[in-house]
Amino acid sequence: MSIEITGKVVQLGQRQTGQSAKGTWVKQELIIETEDQFPKKVCLQCWGDKADEAAAFTNGERIKASINIESREYNGRWYTDVKPWRFERDGAAKNAVNQGDSLPPPNYEEPTPDSEEGDLPF
Repeated sequence: MSIEITGKVVQLGQRQTGQSAKGTWVKQELIIETEDQFPKKVCLQCWGDKADEAAAFTNGERIKASINIESREYNGRWYTDVKPWRFERDGAAKNAVNQGDSLPPPNYEEPTPDSEEGDLPF
């Protein structure tokens, strides 16, 4: 399942590193607060290179994250992870949308002054 969540950064958690059978790992928690009618805080668990991206955000910065939500069972208890796989700074997302709105649709041709509306067959 993939979802997008937008909010402002409220806290950068402690950076954690360690060793596993697969090598060195790094984890960075990033807490954002949604801007809904009833704001919610969400802890994003950023692993690997996403941990480095998360560490670059500052408190109060608005971001959009594409996330996967996954739950797993351990000793009869369930744990849920919210893992981002893509980040966008809010300004970059708005600019991309605004620029896209001002562009003509694909294969669009500007009408020429010589064309007449009466040439249509219907």
